[in-house]
Amino acid sequence: MFAVRTIRSAPVLFCALLAGCASLMGCAQQGDFGRPKASAWNSLVETTGTLAAHERGEPASSFPLTDDERTLRDRAWRFLMPAAGNEAFTDILANLTRTRVLPPNWRSDDVTAYHDALLADAFRSPVSRYHRLSEDIGADARLIAPFAATAARVKEADALRLRSLPFVKSLGDADVRDAAMRVAENRCLIAWVRLETGLRVGRYRYALEHLVIEVPSQQAVLVERTLGALQARRAFLDPLVAAESESRCGLLPEPEAVAVAPRPVVAKY
Repeated sequence: MFAVRTIRSAPVLFCALLAGCASLMGCAQQGDFGRPKASAWNSLVETTGTLAAHERGEPASSFPLTDDERTLRDRAWRFLMPAAGNEAFTDILANLTRTRVLPPNWRSDDVTAYHDALLADAFRSPVSRYHRLSEDIGADARLIAPFAATAARVKEADALRLRSLPFVKSLGDADVRDAAMRVAENRCLIAWVRLETGLRVGRYRYALEHLVIEVPSQQAVLVERTLGALQARRAFLDPLVAAESESRCGLLPEPEAVAVAPRPVVAKY
């Protein structure tokens, strides 16, 4: 186990070595209820991610996690990993991104990815693809409410943490910074899940629309209803963080610079 204060003095080289090791075996195993399987390796990768995020200047606190903060991170697993992955390397990259070994904004959204993975698996009947799509959408819809409930408790605890700061006179600057970083970590994680669930809705809809054209079936009506339920439950996340949180947390790709032609000195009317 790393000491609580390790992050404050971790050298860049140590972070790079850990990140390199994690990149070789970064694929964490899935446990129950859409959470990562508890293991020493998964814990090491998560610690590496915190150190890497710290070195990039992202919010990273050395405080230990509360029970709800740990549960929040476990429940985020479902939404930060590919919904339908069939390539080990893709899963490794996704896990390294989830644990913040890699920055979250390096990926560009590929709306076709889920559809392509859905059809990549062997199947006898096209109806099974509709069933798989419905099951994946339904699992997401069922897990949003528990995540939102945990996030609400974390948000309340963070508010208590911030209100208490002025009254604890023995705190040093490092403690205050760690408290602020933990609050930012929690808020950015919630924003990240909100962003990813929105992207998932788009991927699921793309898959459904293309299945209807490729292999038409009445099952599409049931899948459409399940997708509507997911869209409705995603709204549970909206009150938990500000609307612009995804941008503030650096979760969106950096916009490309657009060259603007200089305006002429003399304009003709």
